Amino acid sequence: MLNSLTPNLMVNDVEETVEYYTDILGFTLLMTVPETGNLDWAMVKRNDVVLMFQTKKSLSSELPRMAGEKPGGGITFYIKVDRITEIHEELYNNEVEIISDLESTFYNTIEFSIVDVNGYVLTFSEEQEN
Repeated sequence: MLNSLTPNLMVNDVEETVEYYTDILGFTLLMTVPETGNLDWAMVKRNDVVLMFQTKKSLSSELPRMAGEKPGGGITFYIKVDRITEIHEELYNNEVEIISDLESTFYNTIEFSIVDVNGYVLTFSEEQEN
């Protein structure tokens, strides 16, 4: 039985990434390794969405196959939300890079997409009522 999925994203700078996700996207910092100093890893959460961030050096030492990879490479995160217009306004006011503005889709959602400081795309989506 599968219970949850928490992505561990390779990032250029854990501190910069945590700052972006907490100060701009409204996430809360849960844990870091080490607890102080230059961070190798961190975990953040907003509501039911949890993400982990790890430096390329640290991740590559644990999983050598990752050494040839780059942060942000071709991954899009699809986040289901409530009150999408409020979230859009919140992020717009924080001057995030919106790469696809609010739009209705053929599969009955309203969505918009941003790109984070590492090149990962976050798509926020709310189901429309019929």
